[in-house]
Amino acid sequence: MMKGGFPGMGNMNQLMKQAKKMQDQIAKLQEELELKTVESSSGGGAVTVVANGKKEVVSIKISPAAVDPDDVEMLQDLVMAAVNEALRSAEEMKDSEMAKITGGLGLPGML
Repeated sequence: MMKGGFPGMGNMNQLMKQAKKMQDQIAKLQEELELKTVESSSGGGAVTVVANGKKEVVSIKISPAAVDPDDVEMLQDLVMAAVNEALRSAEEMKDSEMAKITGGLGLPGML
């Protein structure tokens, strides 16, 4: 009988420990991403959007000067631009934080 079990079991156990550690780190990151925010604005600050790391919009501020009843389309465009940029920034923040854990492995479906 071989001493210490099957060949390679030590490596498998180490791999499982590393996977569990990474899983714990990802769970912690998911909680932290709710608290981390990014901010984006459009129209020279006429519209400002804050989103969290889970890609949820948490606030929208609109300058009264941006509200023109005769040009609602411009305001809609400014809001859309600021929201889209905030969500892109939130995605980049999430990807950056995730890469710190995975070492850039890019594991699909992790977050």
